[in-house]
Amino acid sequence: GEEVHVSVLKALGLLGLGRERVVRVPVDSQGRMRADALPPLKGPTIICLQAGNVNTGACDPLEEICAIAHDAGAWVHVDGAFGLWLAAAPARAHLVRGLAEADSWATDAHKWLNVPYDSGLVICRHPADLRAAMSATAAYLQQDDRGEPFHYTPEMSRRARGVEVWAALRSLGRAGLDDLIERSCQHA
Repeated sequence: GEEVHVSVLKALGLLGLGRERVVRVPVDSQGRMRADALPPLKGPTIICLQAGNVNTGACDPLEEICAIAHDAGAWVHVDGAFGLWLAAAPARAHLVRGLAEADSWATDAHKWLNVPYDSGLVICRHPADLRAAMSATAAYLQQDDRGEPFHYTPEMSRRARGVEVWAALRSLGRAGLDDLIERSCQHA
């Protein structure tokens, strides 16, 4: 969308795809991508949707755009930095309807969960694709079917960032997470 978050553009640059090759789709007054303004999809395509526009909090029409994208064989990624958590709040989950149809999601646990800043999460529907993109092989690296972390992240060594996320979710529980999200939305 026209209001894509700068982190998506930075990621495309780091991947070597370039920041200027991005086709920006017109948005409505709340910054939601307009499904009717999607260009014809051809060739390998990644559509980056937003669940929680940084300026307004609005969510792209995920369900509608996922259907269009998948009919064309495109990959759909959702930048859900904070909006992805809406799925955990029953009164707000309708805002991210269609989220489950995406191929990958990213969210920042440091926003609503108040965990350390570098606690970003990426979720991929296709584990083989994720492993193919992230894994590395060398004679000194153990190769087996166990869930070696370096097969699923860019770093080969890192601290256990998931501990804080697990602790926050464990202490809040589903009802506590729902309450946290609902109270935040009410305050906003």
